[in-house]
Amino acid sequence: MHPDLYLFVERVRASELREEAGRQRKARLIAPASIISAFGERLGWALVRTGLRLVDRHACRPQWSPSVPPR
Repeated sequence: MHPDLYLFVERVRASELREEAGRQRKARLIAPASIISAFGERLGWALVRTGLRLVDRHACRPQWSPSVPPR
């Protein structure tokens, strides 16, 4: 892709994201989050963090293969 065309596409996308963020801010001011939705969001992030910890913990564990005897 031509560099000027790529920059144009990225500028358009950035403006779309700014507009969407503005709409989200306005919607949040009109209808504040309820306690249940706030709890659901916090629970969701806690589950994401837990999953990332589990993946990270198991990622560094060496895999056993038949050619290499276990230690």
